[in-house]
Amino acid sequence: MVAIDTDVFIIEFAFHRDSRYAVNADFLAAVRESHPVITIYNLMEILGQLSFNVPPDQLSQWRLWLQEAYRLTVIWPTIEVQAPEVFFRDEMYNRPLAKMQTQRMAFLDALIVSLAERVPHIEAFVTWNARHFRDKTPLAVLTPPEFLSELG
Repeated sequence: MVAIDTDVFIIEFAFHRDSRYAVNADFLAAVRESHPVITIYNLMEILGQLSFNVPPDQLSQWRLWLQEAYRLTVIWPTIEVQAPEVFFRDEMYNRPLAKMQTQRMAFLDALIVSLAERVPHIEAFVTWNARHFRDKTPLAVLTPPEFLSELG
């Protein structure tokens, strides 16, 4: 299973003239059949960034043009047997802060990777910002071209 970072979709939807656009599109086509995943935090970041240029009614139809089109599964944190306030504190404060302290990473990156690490069977985390994640997670961190290269 492949987890995809926000930047891959931002290039896909907003930066068609980016020099990375073609390989980005090739990567998304290559992983579509394997049902890749994004975290709920990635989803909200994508929608937030696109909200400046996408009409509100189109934004609310994200399941069609994002989730279904790319065969994505959106992963959510699971609530273990604990009080909601404890769950929220752990998810939104304790885990990200621990990552920020030990790995020196931005809050949203810490949220994303902390959740992805808890999902079994994720083989790789694919991002154009690999340097933000490499050596900061046990997940294999690859750029889209690196992932395609490994596919052969």
